[in-house]
Amino acid sequence: MTKKLTGKVALVTGGSRGIGAATARALAEEGADVAVSYGASSKKAEDVVGELIAKGVRAKTFKADQGDPVQVRALVKAVFDHFGRLDILVNNAGIASMGKVDDPNADTTALDRLYAVNVMGVVVAIRAASQVMGEGGRIITLGSNVAARVGFPGLADYAATKAAVATYCKGAARDLAPRKITVNVVQPGPIETDMNPDKGDFAAALKATVAMGRYGQPDEIAAGIVFLASPEASYITGALLDINGGYSA
Repeated sequence: MTKKLTGKVALVTGGSRGIGAATARALAEEGADVAVSYGASSKKAEDVVGELIAKGVRAKTFKADQGDPVQVRALVKAVFDHFGRLDILVNNAGIASMGKVDDPNADTTALDRLYAVNVMGVVVAIRAASQVMGEGGRIITLGSNVAARVGFPGLADYAATKAAVATYCKGAARDLAPRKITVNVVQPGPIETDMNPDKGDFAAALKATVAMGRYGQPDEIAAGIVFLASPEASYITGALLDINGGYSA
């Protein structure tokens, strides 16, 4: 039986762990060949690629700093050159930086890096991918529910980056619709990852904001991403898909 993404090539940025790794696995399960980009975790990225190859698809790691526009453009070109096509872009790579807006000692270097990765990294990747994608391509960006409901102090800058990409993707959806390329955003709630562990300092407070009273799992986010990458999602574009256990309920 042919899988729904057989013959497609996907690029998952930041695919060496967490939601990115889960997404790479889920795309491969549906038959897609997968490029996994990473910034520092080469061993983890290679391990993920080994798992994908074992599923019978083509897979390869690519090193790129998502905060460097030159490297992001080179990443997209390298993936296209290696696989011969690019059908699915998953903008998963992102970083977090917290701090109150009235903090006189705010680390402005960290803030610059936050915007470089979370906003411009996405913008440059979408622009580059749109140059090589054929009709029917899929672009899916990982946002966050804090774009609509912050909920805690110290998240203003991070929330702003996620709100920016949500709006940018709506505009990109308009621009690319004539080519049947869809552009959507998945907005997770609290998810069990290295960056946000279920037993972390803020876990209890976060779970109290979720109707289901628990963290989500990376596989639960990956399932939504795979759906948006599938033929069944051909009439969905410019959408924000909340996968948050009722955080926004």
